[in-house]
Amino acid sequence: MLLFLDVDGTLLPFGAAAAYPAYETPFELTAEGADHPLLSRIDPTLGPRLLALNCEMVWATTWLDDANACVAPWLGLPALPVVDWPDAGERPGALHWKTRPLVAWAAGRPFVWVDDEITAADRAWVDAHHPERALLHRVDHRYGLTQADFGVVGEWLGG
Repeated sequence: MLLFLDVDGTLLPFGAAAAYPAYETPFELTAEGADHPLLSRIDPTLGPRLLALNCEMVWATTWLDDANACVAPWLGLPALPVVDWPDAGERPGALHWKTRPLVAWAAGRPFVWVDDEITAADRAWVDAHHPERALLHRVDHRYGLTQADFGVVGEWLGG
């Protein structure tokens, strides 16, 4: 089972009215990770919780390989595969620009996509074009992944 994981708004919250807590990580950081100014917003306890989901995680983020250089060490995650986004930009519309590439990357396998920009148009397109089960789970960008989000994803993965 695949889990496509975004960073901004999903692991790294932004846009809340209140100040964010600054976390420290118990994991060893790379030089790139130690220098990133916003990593302290990411709760390092998310890493073990993600690993406990027992699925194949894939970075689905514009961070690309920087997710492995910065975010993975912060969370105590191994290096993960990274979706390489196509260069050609899609026309603006209701469908998110990540939707088609993620379905292609999944290659018919069941998947969960966790992102803060998923819409009903993405869900409808995946339902029509992906032969397996898929959960497109939208996270509130102000808070990032929460216990409730883990509950939804964990239940779907176990079903």
